[in-house]
Amino acid sequence: MAEKNLTHLLLEWYAQNGRDLPWRVKGGAHPDPYTIFVSEIMLQQTTVKTVIPYFERFMKRFPSVFDLAAACEDEVYQYWQGLGYYSRARSLLQTAQNVVADYGGKFPRTVKEIAKLKGFGPYTVASFSALAYNLPTTVADGNVIRIICRMYRLTEPTDIIKDKILLKAEKLTDKKCPADYASAIMDLGAMICTPKNPKCRLCPWQHTCKSCGKPDIENIPNRRKIAKKEMTGFVYVIRNRKGAVFVRKHTEKGLLSGLYEFPWGEEKMFPQATDSGYEVTHIFTHIRLKLRIYTLAAEKVDMKGEFAEPERLSTYALSTLMKKVWHKI
Repeated sequence: MAEKNLTHLLLEWYAQNGRDLPWRVKGGAHPDPYTIFVSEIMLQQTTVKTVIPYFERFMKRFPSVFDLAAACEDEVYQYWQGLGYYSRARSLLQTAQNVVADYGGKFPRTVKEIAKLKGFGPYTVASFSALAYNLPTTVADGNVIRIICRMYRLTEPTDIIKDKILLKAEKLTDKKCPADYASAIMDLGAMICTPKNPKCRLCPWQHTCKSCGKPDIENIPNRRKIAKKEMTGFVYVIRNRKGAVFVRKHTEKGLLSGLYEFPWGEEKMFPQATDSGYEVTHIFTHIRLKLRIYTLAAEKVDMKGEFAEPERLSTYALSTLMKKVWHKI
């Protein structure tokens, strides 16, 4: 079946079955590019189901790019708590500030200019361009890669054939309705062509897909797994006589930069601290980190930070890792 006919089938399916999402409109581009901007950054490496309540709360507090640009970093982190990958929150704030300063609060409209925005990789550029401005760009997230590999039965490792996958995805992209097409193919991957137990008999492309009904369909695409690096360390919950707990701001670059934390490191920091008997494990993208929790009573700590009353900890932008530590203690 010609790509044009496949595209038409998918758009028909989407019109009847596409998801209703708080950042989505059907029938063309979204009237507010800022809405697409926030949703696209939040959806990086995070599921739709997880993002929805965070998105709604975030948009209520920062309803426009001007509101976000005027916010302080700590407040943005506080509204981001729980979503992880906090570098996205930093990029979100910095990009909002740049859009206000450099573009008068209006997002750029060309792919070349959009690609200059902080936090916008190739996929986000394509998705934002299609959804915000109906530009004929091709989205190629994990859902799309899975669909294309199954449709054409591409079984080689995806990192080897990525150009081939993108070329086939480009041929299917609808040039007249790229916004709806982008949403449609992402919905097809999220609802029908799922990693496990795909619903092939409900798929509008079932009669063309070369993997439909095959016993090995769940093994496609062929993604080579990257072994996670194992790391261990120590984290310290330090209280003063009033029961306040010591927190500091993570100033080093990386995933946790700018967030508040209990002192921690790969080596022991306070010889007089007591082993609590508890430990926490947290998985980052390619790292599995296990921290042993120690407790300490002290009135002063020889590092930059502050003592916070336990009931006020919720006002600090603590990472999920540190929330796990506090929950254990």
